[in-house]
Amino acid sequence: MKNAKILIVDDEDIARENLGHVLSKEGHKVVAVDRGIKALNILEDSEFDLVLTDLKMKQVDGMELLTRTKEQYPETEVIIITAYATVATAIEAMQKGAYNYIPKPYKMDQVRLVVKRALEKKRLKDELRALKRDYKARVGSPLIIGKNHKMQEINEMVAQFAPTDVSVLIFGETGTGKELIARAIHHQSNRAEARFLAVNCGGFTEELLANELFGHEKGAYSGATSTKIGLLEAAGGGTVFLDEIGDMPLSMQVKLLRVLEGRSLLRVGGTQSIPVDIRVVAATNKDLGKEVEAGDFRKDLFYRLNVVSLHLPPLAERRDDIPLLAHHFRRRYAKSLEKTIEDISDEAMDILMNYEYPGNIRELENIIERAVALCNSGKILPKHLPQELERLCFTIYHHSSNRLPTLEENEHEYVRWVLKRVDGNKTRAAEILGIDRVSLWRKLKRWGLAENADS
Repeated sequence: MKNAKILIVDDEDIARENLGHVLSKEGHKVVAVDRGIKALNILEDSEFDLVLTDLKMKQVDGMELLTRTKEQYPETEVIIITAYATVATAIEAMQKGAYNYIPKPYKMDQVRLVVKRALEKKRLKDELRALKRDYKARVGSPLIIGKNHKMQEINEMVAQFAPTDVSVLIFGETGTGKELIARAIHHQSNRAEARFLAVNCGGFTEELLANELFGHEKGAYSGATSTKIGLLEAAGGGTVFLDEIGDMPLSMQVKLLRVLEGRSLLRVGGTQSIPVDIRVVAATNKDLGKEVEAGDFRKDLFYRLNVVSLHLPPLAERRDDIPLLAHHFRRRYAKSLEKTIEDISDEAMDILMNYEYPGNIRELENIIERAVALCNSGKILPKHLPQELERLCFTIYHHSSNRLPTLEENEHEYVRWVLKRVDGNKTRAAEILGIDRVSLWRKLKRWGLAENADS
């Protein structure tokens, strides 16, 4: 690593000057000072790739400088150089994050080698961070699609509190995208480079949920042949998403509250407290306020989780987002199925726009995935949608008029619509209508459509 920024701190003039001269000749930008307090003042305004510091100095010694440097610039490497080398101080320095510990007197070649290796480590870490930034830029944050004003407000709120460590509680019906929002919070937080782990609290028995969250010690129960780390421990430094938190048993709620308050946990069958550093994002489709009143959810846990709350609207309340979502899913599944499907017909979109979506976005995604799988042309048509949605097309056309149709008009239009859907096949149309083929022919003759309907 050439042209590195190196800060040298040593109260011995000759040692400081010699180090500065040698490292400058190596092509590095060197700043040298004689006191730790001066170094701290410089570090307030400038970041360095490497700090070489003497251990014994007045006011601010090398250990304090090491600690303060690592607090402010975790990626900066620090090398301790001292005439007071002991095993204890070497171990302490390494535990506090020092790259290495060089005893005096030293040979300059030895220092060159250690500096070279420290800067190589710094270069590799910088490259890794750059690769992660590039990946995040290419892949992007979890995609929250929506121009609806409610979703815009949620996006703005996420951007505001995501960088903090506050707990978040997401309310919303099943299929509204609660986990997607949780991932977006994690992705925009200071924990983005750590793990995001999710667990459905309603998908396990109480014993299995405890094992999943807290892990277990070897021999904790029959079959526990080895120690297992739970999700709360495995997500150290990252985010844990607790989905359907309202379904968590009360006894488990007590254990979770202890973890959140004490920032530590006990594995199942364990006696040693294990520190945990996690952010918790929880979600539910229940009204937890009513659950608290009914005694089915702990009030103290509710307040601990509900520092910030988000309410996701059902898809039926954000219909202006349906076209955006539908085309997003069309592109995704066309790509995964290696199909060229470039559009959704107006008739098909009318049907999608007027459906109620009890399963919310998840249901829309499934509908589009099915349509892409069935589509053998460049456009999704009504016939590619599920039949219960396709039948809505008839109702939609009539709702577009201010005048309510008569029963005769309704029957006439419906029969014409069914015939169109089956490409004029009267036998198939009669089956759908629940009448025989002769009855259908009579109706068509009365309406003057018999000649236009192919057999």
